[in-house]
Amino acid sequence: MNSVEELVNMIKERQIKKEAVLICFLKRIKTHDKAVKAFISINKERAIPQKTGKLMSIPFALKDNIMALNTRTTAASKALWNYRSTYDASVVRHLLEAGACLVGKTNMDEFAMGSTTENSAFFPTRNPWDLSKTPGGSSGGSAAAVAAGMAAFDIGSDTGGSIRLPASYCGIVGLKPTYGLVSRHGLIPFASSMDQIGPITRSVRDAALILNIISKDCQYDSTKVKNDHDFLESIEEDVKGYSIACINETLNHTCDLKVKKRFLETIECLRWQGVQIDFISLKDMVQAHEIYTIISSVEAFSNLARYDGIRYGLKVHSDDWKQSVLHSRNKGFGKEVKRRIALGAFWLSKKNYELHYKKAVQIREAMKNKLTDIFERYDAIMTPVSGRLPGKIGEAKVIGRMAEYDTNTVLSNLTGTPAISVPMGNIKNTPVGLQIMSKKFDEAKLLRIARAFEKTAGFYEDGFYPAPHLENTNYV
Repeated sequence: MNSVEELVNMIKERQIKKEAVLICFLKRIKTHDKAVKAFISINKERAIPQKTGKLMSIPFALKDNIMALNTRTTAASKALWNYRSTYDASVVRHLLEAGACLVGKTNMDEFAMGSTTENSAFFPTRNPWDLSKTPGGSSGGSAAAVAAGMAAFDIGSDTGGSIRLPASYCGIVGLKPTYGLVSRHGLIPFASSMDQIGPITRSVRDAALILNIISKDCQYDSTKVKNDHDFLESIEEDVKGYSIACINETLNHTCDLKVKKRFLETIECLRWQGVQIDFISLKDMVQAHEIYTIISSVEAFSNLARYDGIRYGLKVHSDDWKQSVLHSRNKGFGKEVKRRIALGAFWLSKKNYELHYKKAVQIREAMKNKLTDIFERYDAIMTPVSGRLPGKIGEAKVIGRMAEYDTNTVLSNLTGTPAISVPMGNIKNTPVGLQIMSKKFDEAKLLRIARAFEKTAGFYEDGFYPAPHLENTNYV
């Protein structure tokens, strides 16, 4: 499969037509989504070739918790099963102005709460590399669509690893930008202090290209920081002399031995380029998930209070309005969402607020300071995206084991730092990813390191995409 950059250049040089590229992607959706089930809705009415823009009508998909005018935006929940967006999210507006073409909305864990995309109210999404396995979550539909060649790129959201985990399991690139670099206007919130929109692509250069577009200014998001950086400008520069820290705690007994072995082999690719690799201890990696669980549940409890069935979404009628709200929420929310709401109410109770929630916020600030200290000594931090391999669709879910999926990813969200997932090969016919983190607003260096690894590892040049059981595509 071609990257976004390659497709744009082919269209510019008149090797292919915009219309042919769009038709090809729509055909792939029709052919392969029956098995993968990446899409909640296809938007043929908006899939029209654009006359202008640097993206040359390149088709993209959108996670179904991001607004796009006149499309269904369900967040994969029955509570919003019939809701239609009344406006474009800022990232969507930027992409459309750049000439991209929206082909559909992708499946996800309900309200972005989950790590497997099995918590969707509609259906589970399957991993294109092995249809018996999960693609990760919560942006599982987004990653599966890109990996299966049904979209040139996707825009997802990441609250605790929801872009990086599925990108890792589907063998593609997933970037979670610095908190505030990309506007969240038009994103249905889960945990507002950690949510971040980012690109899911086939290459690191594509991630930089899309980030250039979606990081433009937005007047509707007070947390948005002005950006005028071109992330492609220095992406090919040498990384010789850089120093990177690997965290011992991410390779402990909870890490699959094959993942650990692949990670240790992988980091040698950067040593060959003159990068210094040190192993350090950071106990915060072990504690991070507990802090994330407390804070995200409290914020979810607050954000989900608006879904009362009165103004929009599912409404269960009753003579008493209180009962109507109660039944609407009971019918509209799935099991995992209800669990998070209950946890949020629990942590906010008078007894637990001071004892747990307030302390969690304090520990979060201490984590930010520790990472700041590390980034004064090192250019980046590297870990496996996850120590676990993707599970089978429908296997028994144990809460403790589920937490192991995103143990390595939540620290980036708690601290607001950028992180990227880059493929580091296959284990048991399923891809696994390398996570790289850098200090805030240093995406240029982060992408440079990721690109250096990508070139050395050579997965893209070996025809790593799309998933092997899906035939390749010719744009004719």
